Amino acid sequence: MAEQDSLTQTVSELIESPGGQILVDVKEFLITRIKYIVGIFLLGVIIGFPLTKSVISWLIDPSRLPDDVNIIVITPVEYILLQFHIATSLGAFMVMLYLFFEAVWRGLGNESVKQRIAELNLRPPSFGPTVIFTLISIFGLALGGLIYSWELLTPMILQYLTDDAQNAGLSTEWRLSGYVGFIVSLALASVIGFQSPVATLLVLRMGVLERKQIRGYRRHIWFTAFLLGALLSPPDPLSLFLVALPVVVLFELALILDSITRRA
Repeated sequence: MAEQDSLTQTVSELIESPGGQILVDVKEFLITRIKYIVGIFLLGVIIGFPLTKSVISWLIDPSRLPDDVNIIVITPVEYILLQFHIATSLGAFMVMLYLFFEAVWRGLGNESVKQRIAELNLRPPSFGPTVIFTLISIFGLALGGLIYSWELLTPMILQYLTDDAQNAGLSTEWRLSGYVGFIVSLALASVIGFQSPVATLLVLRMGVLERKQIRGYRRHIWFTAFLLGALLSPPDPLSLFLVALPVVVLFELALILDSITRRA
């Protein structure tokens, strides 16, 4: 009985803590917004499904494939399942985008969040030119990551892998779902990797870490970049280098920019 009372008291203390209050707010928010979440997801699927044929046809156009490469389907339902997967991914992305902006909007007005920010002595920027410039930078860098992935990273890696297989005397026939998933993974890795300067500058400007501290973690950050490159790219040195290099370069550029614009 005493153990049960102790457990009940512990749970109550956790719920009443700032973190517990945030979780309670999140739960209540999801319950009240479930109709919007489902509606946005279905809207994304409805919008995305008719476009999937055009997207897939564009991706498998012979001009975008290395020489002597054929795209094949293994099962009768592979093509339709790929279309459904792309459409549901678009719906999930729209839901995540909606939840992100709602979380930021509600979080800024949450007393528990304000209390935690005050305890950590953080300096979040107020809405204004800085926030607008940050959002523009996020979308601009994401676009830069897509261009880098499509124009340089993907063609170079595909050609390298094709030549490697053909030099071994193998025929190059790629499964449709694997080919599309490969391109999407590289694009996603590039989009995420290109956000490293925004993340670095936010950490510095909010006071989470100082420039000297980040420089002290430089080797760890470089190692993490190459580790993520290894996880998100094919297991060969060229792919690893091409995925991780932009992250490292942009991270270093962010430190240089911060040193130029601030003396701290």
